[in-house]
Amino acid sequence: MATTSGRVLLWSPRILGILVSVFIGMFALDAFSQGQSFFEAVPDFLVHLIPAFVLLALVGASCRWEWIGGVAFIGLAVAYAVTMARGHIDWMLVISGPLLVVGALFLWSWLHHSELRAS
Repeated sequence: MATTSGRVLLWSPRILGILVSVFIGMFALDAFSQGQSFFEAVPDFLVHLIPAFVLLALVGASCRWEWIGGVAFIGLAVAYAVTMARGHIDWMLVISGPLLVVGALFLWSWLHHSELRAS
Protein backbone atom coordinates (compact mmCIF):
# COMPACT_ATOMS: atom_id res chain seq x y z
CA MET A 1 0.00 0.00 0.00
CA ALA A 2 1.27 3.47 -0.80
CA THR A 3 2.83 5.30 2.11
CA THR A 4 0.46 8.28 2.10
CA SER A 5 -2.72 6.26 1.75
CA GLY A 6 -1.45 3.80 4.34
CA ARG A 7 -0.90 6.57 6.86
CA VAL A 8 -4.32 8.04 6.15
CA LEU A 9 -5.95 4.64 6.64
CA LEU A 10 -3.97 4.07 9.82
CA TRP A 11 -4.65 7.46 11.45
CA SER A 12 -8.09 8.46 10.17
CA PRO A 13 -10.13 6.17 12.48
CA ARG A 14 -8.12 7.27 15.50
CA ILE A 15 -8.47 10.99 14.78
CA LEU A 16 -12.14 10.68 13.82
CA GLY A 17 -12.77 8.61 16.95
CA ILE A 18 -11.35 11.41 19.10
CA LEU A 19 -13.45 13.97 17.20
CA VAL A 20 -16.61 11.90 17.68
CA SER A 21 -15.82 11.67 21.38
CA VAL A 22 -15.46 15.46 21.59
CA PHE A 23 -18.75 15.85 19.68
CA ILE A 24 -20.56 13.53 22.09
CA GLY A 25 -18.93 15.34 25.01
CA MET A 26 -20.34 18.65 23.82
CA PHE A 27 -23.82 17.42 24.73
CA ALA A 28 -22.69 17.44 28.37
CA LEU A 29 -22.71 21.23 28.29
CA ASP A 30 -26.48 20.90 28.55
CA ALA A 31 -26.00 20.37 32.28
CA PHE A 32 -25.23 24.07 32.70
CA SER A 33 -28.50 25.26 31.15
CA GLN A 34 -30.89 23.99 33.82
CA GLY A 35 -30.90 27.09 36.04
CA GLN A 36 -28.49 25.63 38.59
CA SER A 37 -25.42 27.39 39.88
CA PHE A 38 -22.08 26.44 38.37
CA PHE A 39 -21.06 24.29 41.33
CA GLU A 40 -24.40 22.49 41.42
CA ALA A 41 -24.15 21.71 37.71
CA VAL A 42 -20.60 20.31 37.74
CA PRO A 43 -21.61 16.80 38.99
CA ASP A 44 -24.27 16.57 36.28
CA PHE A 45 -21.73 17.73 33.72
CA LEU A 46 -19.27 15.02 34.76
CA VAL A 47 -21.96 12.34 34.60
CA HIS A 48 -22.90 13.49 31.10
CA LEU A 49 -19.25 13.21 30.05
CA ILE A 50 -19.13 9.47 30.76
CA PRO A 51 -20.08 8.44 27.17
CA ALA A 52 -17.31 10.67 25.79
CA PHE A 53 -14.79 9.11 28.18
CA VAL A 54 -15.95 5.62 27.16
CA LEU A 55 -15.40 6.51 23.50
CA LEU A 56 -11.93 7.88 24.30
CA ALA A 57 -11.08 4.66 26.13
CA LEU A 58 -12.24 2.68 23.10
CA VAL A 59 -10.05 4.78 20.81
CA GLY A 60 -7.13 4.15 23.15
CA ALA A 61 -7.68 0.40 23.11
CA SER A 62 -8.21 0.48 19.36
CA CYS A 63 -4.84 2.07 18.76
CA ARG A 64 -3.33 -1.30 19.61
CA TRP A 65 -6.13 -3.64 18.53
CA GLU A 66 -8.13 -2.19 15.63
CA TRP A 67 -10.74 -4.96 15.66
CA ILE A 68 -11.89 -3.81 19.12
CA GLY A 69 -12.65 -0.36 17.73
CA GLY A 70 -14.42 -1.80 14.71
CA VAL A 71 -16.68 -4.07 16.71
CA ALA A 72 -17.29 -1.61 19.56
CA PHE A 73 -18.03 1.48 17.46
CA ILE A 74 -20.32 -0.42 15.10
CA GLY A 75 -22.01 -2.09 18.08
CA LEU A 76 -22.55 1.28 19.75
CA ALA A 77 -23.97 2.72 16.52
CA VAL A 78 -26.46 -0.12 16.20
CA ALA A 79 -27.34 -0.04 19.91
CA TYR A 80 -28.04 3.70 19.79
CA ALA A 81 -30.11 3.38 16.62
CA VAL A 82 -32.21 0.56 18.08
CA THR A 83 -32.70 1.86 21.60
CA MET A 84 -32.54 5.64 21.67
CA ALA A 85 -33.35 6.96 18.21
CA ARG A 86 -36.65 5.23 17.54
CA GLY A 87 -38.63 7.36 15.14
CA HIS A 88 -35.92 10.02 14.97
CA ILE A 89 -33.95 9.43 11.79
CA ASP A 90 -32.08 12.72 12.33
CA TRP A 91 -30.83 11.59 15.75
CA MET A 92 -29.79 8.28 14.25
CA LEU A 93 -27.80 9.95 11.48
CA VAL A 94 -26.11 12.47 13.77
CA ILE A 95 -25.05 10.01 16.49
CA SER A 96 -24.95 6.57 14.89
CA GLY A 97 -23.59 7.77 11.55
CA PRO A 98 -20.17 8.94 12.80
CA LEU A 99 -19.89 5.93 15.12
CA LEU A 100 -20.55 3.62 12.18
CA VAL A 101 -17.99 5.39 9.98
CA VAL A 102 -15.30 5.21 12.67
CA GLY A 103 -16.07 1.53 13.28
CA ALA A 104 -15.86 0.74 9.57
CA LEU A 105 -12.53 2.58 9.31
CA PHE A 106 -11.14 0.65 12.27
CA LEU A 107 -12.20 -2.64 10.65
CA TRP A 108 -10.66 -1.58 7.36
CA SER A 109 -7.46 -0.63 9.16
CA TRP A 110 -7.48 -4.00 10.94
CA LEU A 111 -7.93 -5.91 7.69
CA HIS A 112 -4.91 -4.10 6.20
CA HIS A 113 -2.90 -4.17 9.44
CA SER A 114 0.17 -5.95 8.08
CA GLU A 115 0.37 -3.72 5.01
CA LEU A 116 -0.01 -0.56 7.08
CA ARG A 117 2.66 -1.44 9.63
CA ALA A 118 5.13 -2.25 6.83
CA SER A 119 4.77 1.17 5.18
